Amino acid sequence: MSEIAVRVGGQAGDGIQSIGESLARGFSRMGLHVFGLNAYQSVIRGGHVWFQARASDGRPESPGDGADILYALDRTTVDVHAAGLRSGSTVIFDPEKFALAASDLPNGVTPLGVPTLEIARKYTSQSILQNAGGLGATAFLAGIPLDLLHQVLTDSFGRKAGDIVAWNVGASTDGYRFAEQHASPNARALSRRGAPKLLMTGNSAIALGAAAAGCKFLAQYPMTPASSIMHWMAAHSTQLGVVVKQAEDELAAINMAIGASFAGVRSMTATSGGGFSLMVEALGMAGMTETPLVVVDSQRAGPSTGLPTKTEQGDLNLMLGAGQGEFPRAILAPATPSEAYRAMIDAFRLAEEWQTPVLVAVDLHLSENYMTVDREEIDLEVPVPSLFQVQPNGGSYLRYQYTPSGVSPRAIPGQPGLNFVAGSDEHDERGHLISDIRAGIPRWISERQQMMEKRMRKLHGLAANAPAPVLEGPADAPLTFVAWGSTVAAVRDAMAELRATGHPTNLLRFPTLYPLDAEKVAALLGKARKTLLVEANFSGQFGRLLRAETGYQFSHRLLKYDGEPFFPHEIVARALEVM
Repeated sequence: MSEIAVRVGGQAGDGIQSIGESLARGFSRMGLHVFGLNAYQSVIRGGHVWFQARASDGRPESPGDGADILYALDRTTVDVHAAGLRSGSTVIFDPEKFALAASDLPNGVTPLGVPTLEIARKYTSQSILQNAGGLGATAFLAGIPLDLLHQVLTDSFGRKAGDIVAWNVGASTDGYRFAEQHASPNARALSRRGAPKLLMTGNSAIALGAAAAGCKFLAQYPMTPASSIMHWMAAHSTQLGVVVKQAEDELAAINMAIGASFAGVRSMTATSGGGFSLMVEALGMAGMTETPLVVVDSQRAGPSTGLPTKTEQGDLNLMLGAGQGEFPRAILAPATPSEAYRAMIDAFRLAEEWQTPVLVAVDLHLSENYMTVDREEIDLEVPVPSLFQVQPNGGSYLRYQYTPSGVSPRAIPGQPGLNFVAGSDEHDERGHLISDIRAGIPRWISERQQMMEKRMRKLHGLAANAPAPVLEGPADAPLTFVAWGSTVAAVRDAMAELRATGHPTNLLRFPTLYPLDAEKVAALLGKARKTLLVEANFSGQFGRLLRAETGYQFSHRLLKYDGEPFFPHEIVARALEVM
């Protein structure tokens, strides 16, 4: 796989993300696959932030290991990232800002001083324009054509007033020409490969998937890293006919979503772990009233506010047990933006068909980072069938009728002949409460037992209809990785490296974390010669769930909980130890 990795770093407020996004867009418009890692801290200005765009003619599933070009807006960036540069790399910097000699860098790494501030002053007194000059020089070294870079900048700044577009185009041209005269393209630089590819974050794919699935109401309170789901949906709400409500808090958001769904509208909310903690009582109400609901939990490092801008897979236990008592739910866990798009369609389908909450477990790494998506992976023609009872079927309408599947006839409230009671207390088939003077009476004790069993029968249908575990790679491999969520993507990159050095492996990934078909999962695990559990949490939460469901004990684990994503070399090293 031919690839190049370009990294840019500086302080928060320096426009690092804009530079990185421009590089990622440039690569994607060359027809290349891209992974864009946006690494930032929870400060508005200061600190150290960086962005890496890894482009390839194959599909990079992770940030990869190392970089080939570093554009450093300050000396701290050099100090932090120089050790990760490959031989033959170039460091772009402005000598007016700080000095940098070849002796300051690892062997085989070359400094390239580019007068970005001087270039900026040709057009305006705003020093932020230096970024366009540095971007131009970086694009030349990376192999991004100048005309394509101009297209990206025009699209990015086209709504700005005045001469901003012209200034950025001019400054980028000057930086590009300077590098052309004083350096050669990086040896890994790539050329155009074909038609442009879609470039998405996980959150934009989640929002697009929800819209394709027929979502018409989103209630949300902003919380990193889930906020951009609301931003995307709000920006496209008129076009898509979606009502977007920024609620006063997470409690209001989930209750609004439940109310809209109860009234017949496909609805959702999204948050991170702290906000989801506030939602759990209302989640139980959705379970008791058998109201379809989709909730996205974009996990970040906890507990409490933890590391607000860093990633983790630490909320699985919370999602499994959220809400007092027991009620059916499904938990889906996509690994990439294209999988996130499909997972949202599955989530709304399952929530409607089984009349229960469905949780979508993502994390900051998937939510906020960028990946290319092939157009054929996004199918906008998604059927949205109506599952409502529209007229009485003789006799009284039993909203919570006992059925073999656990799914009862659902109707939009207020229709003649289809009136019903929906309370958060336990109830009979008509919805009449049995929690007050009837509690403890033998007949109603039996009714409670039957209603609990009716609801919980849905788990069998959910397990049979949710996306099943997938085995990727040769069936007889000496090592089987077990992973879920964004960790899957890094494992795929590690598998490619291992395969290239004569160490075949395979991967058992779980797009559905719960409920599981225990017998089938046990059979899959039983065929593995050795297994390695890979999770971004301290206790191996999914491994413990698999042990509880199947009895399988993982003797080898790779757990990470420092807030950073998995990098392929970490997985490769642990796999070689195990093998």
